[in-house]
Amino acid sequence: MKALSGIRVLDLSRVLAGPYCTMVLGDLGAEIVKVEQPGIGDDSRAFGPFIEKESAYFMSLNRGKKSITLNLKDEKDREIFIELVKKSDVLVENYRPGTMEKLGFGYEELKKINPQLIYSAISGFGHSGPYSKRPAYDMIVQAMGGLMSITGQPNQAPVRVGTSIGDITAGIFGAIGILAAVNARYETGKGQKVDVSMFDCQLAILENATARYLLTGDVPQPMGSRHPSIAPFEAYPTKDYYIIISAGNDALWEKLCGVLGTPEYVTDPRFATNAARVENVEALYKIIHENIVTKTTAEWMETLDKAGLPVGPINTIDKVVSDPQIIARDMIVEVEHPVAGKMKIAGNPIKLSDTPGEVKYPAPTLGQHTDEILKDLLDWSPEQISDYHK
Repeated sequence: MKALSGIRVLDLSRVLAGPYCTMVLGDLGAEIVKVEQPGIGDDSRAFGPFIEKESAYFMSLNRGKKSITLNLKDEKDREIFIELVKKSDVLVENYRPGTMEKLGFGYEELKKINPQLIYSAISGFGHSGPYSKRPAYDMIVQAMGGLMSITGQPNQAPVRVGTSIGDITAGIFGAIGILAAVNARYETGKGQKVDVSMFDCQLAILENATARYLLTGDVPQPMGSRHPSIAPFEAYPTKDYYIIISAGNDALWEKLCGVLGTPEYVTDPRFATNAARVENVEALYKIIHENIVTKTTAEWMETLDKAGLPVGPINTIDKVVSDPQIIARDMIVEVEHPVAGKMKIAGNPIKLSDTPGEVKYPAPTLGQHTDEILKDLLDWSPEQISDYHK
């Protein structure tokens, strides 16, 4: 048994936010039926890099799903879709608001077909408000949501976060909303709409930046790797690269001073408290930098880790995927795709003790499971399936 065994998700989403949401649900045991446009499929099937003409981008986000192709403007396919809605617990879409309504498949219509359906809509700006009909991409919401304004070095051009965090956070919040609605359904017997805005999600994750402005009126600015409220808490150059040192309280600061051979700074009024260290962060940086730059990252990792200090190297991706901690926790898994062959992808980070998740199987080829779904979910006969394809 898996945590979400028995939950069927009808996935109309494409590219990233929606597929990430349904990937999380699928890894936890839900059955994901991905509905794609015939001949084209999810837009991300066209995104490189490619392995045997199959998109690695698409395959990384759609593992463990079944693909059926339906044209939602074709009468016969619309009837199939309606039957799938009747047999599903959850529907996920990330179209621009109004698109599903134009097709006649908005929430108000679908809940008449299946009152227990949980309808999750992930969009750039949500299904209400003056921006609701605007198109959006990840970088648009990173910019408008304030994240780019606090990312990068001071007095430099704005910088996009290196991963599509606008899409990914919306996908994660979408999954949380769906699980909350599933739980509520046990009490009410009814489904509901889960409306998640990428823009909203960016504000939700700004944490101290939002709090700082709302409480003080100070507009946060980019600080490189520094933290606005804790010091020392940033990247320091070593003899060969960089290391992150995060001495987040006075006890850790005392330990760091001991390792660096500078015990006099423990009681120095400029550095005796965290507030003082934040106030005098430039002088603090100079003192630590002078010591750290004398040894390699590996040497400092061994010394500082042994002292119980929170430190870490800045790993490139090749080092991350081969890290022994990542390997030990099965965060790189191998699947065998019917076309691309054996490939390694990121694993499931949620480790449940009794009902563990898993990457069940690779991403589907376009329409790979159409006949299987018609047969197993809709009880079609071989003759019906044959007639459908004529």
